[in-house]
Formats: sequence, C-alpha cells, structure tokens
Amino acid sequence: MILNKETAKKTAELLLQVKAIKLDPQEPFTWASGWKSPIYCDNRIILSYPLIRNYIREHFARQTEKLYGKPDVIAAVATGAIGIGMLTAEYLSVPFCYVRPEPKSHGRKNQIEGMLEEGQNVVVIEDLISTGKSSLNAVKALKEAGANVKGMLAIFTYGFDTSIENFEKSGVDLHTLSDYEYLLETAQRTNYINAKEAEILRNWSKDPANWKK
Repeated sequence: MILNKETAKKTAELLLQVKAIKLDPQEPFTWASGWKSPIYCDNRIILSYPLIRNYIREHFARQTEKLYGKPDVIAAVATGAIGIGMLTAEYLSVPFCYVRPEPKSHGRKNQIEGMLEEGQNVVVIEDLISTGKSSLNAVKALKEAGANVKGMLAIFTYGFDTSIENFEKSGVDLHTLSDYEYLLETAQRTNYINAKEAEILRNWSKDPANWKK
C-alpha cells in the first residue's frame, strides 16, 4: 500500500534518475529466475547518492513512526536492504539487525545477525518486493525468534498478484514508498519512455513469467 502519493512520485523519479531502475522494452533483461523483463531494479545504487539515500531513510523513518510508532528494533532483509535499513535505524536511534536468507552453515549458525530479544517490536525494511517470498521468509525467521513483527516497509514493489496474495496469506502489513504504476506514470511524464513502451511494460506486469519481447 502507498501511504503518500507525492512521496511515491518523487521516489520513482529519484530511482529513475540514478538508474537504480532501468527500463528497456527493446532489449529486455534476464532475471536470476530466468524471466525476461523490460525492467531491472537495483536499489542498492541509492547508497552511493547521499541526498537520495537520506530522502529514503527519512521517509522510511517517518512512515515507520506514523504507522507503527517507534519500534524497538529495525530489521533489514539481507542483502539488498542492509544499508538503507541501518541508516533508518540510525535516524530513529534504535537497534538494528538483519536477516539472512538461511542460517549460516558454520560458527553460531545465525540467521539473524545482531541483538534481538523475545517480545520486541520490530519493523522490517526491504528494498524491493517481487514475489515476496524472500521478504516473508525473513519475517518468519523473526517471528520464530520471538519478535513481534509490526509490519514491513519497502522502497519499491512490482505489485505482482502473487506478492499481494503472499502477503495477505501471511497476514503481514506491507507499505512501499513507490510502486510499478507510479514508476510508469513518472517515466512517461518525464519522457523516459513513450506511450508504446509504457504499454509494453504494463503488459509485462500482467504475466511476467510468460512474457516475451
């Protein structure tokens, strides 16, 4: 869910500006899943731009407090959200931890890195939502460790039906700074893409697993 329309537009504009999100309907990207896609998103790039990373962390912090109050801990989903999650925790002056996809195979075999006590209120920070599986896997680990997960905030979501269904089934409250519709609206308004390319991008989002150029 989008909490603030102006923030959604501005976030989309910034992600396009620094090429954290690239749109190329003519020369599609190949995701790790094997999907062909006219969009590629790597929000870790924003960490290289102080003004933009500060914008993201401040809006994460404001929305966290507005939605859930001040949490006991900010938890980030590894690895993409670690940087911005830590900055958000610093801004709020609360402890920080991050969640690995799975426990380490050596040492203390941690899946959660950092201090987390049973019963603490946690807000989870994520950089990108695609199907939602890896994000919800982190929530599961936090709950198994005894955390009270209040909700999740992410920079961007593709808004796939499968991700919406996954979050609804899990009962996890999700809010994002921006999403796919705001991205396409912003990209077209700023002449990053034309009307025909926007149509291609909208068609892709309806069935990304089976989309072909």
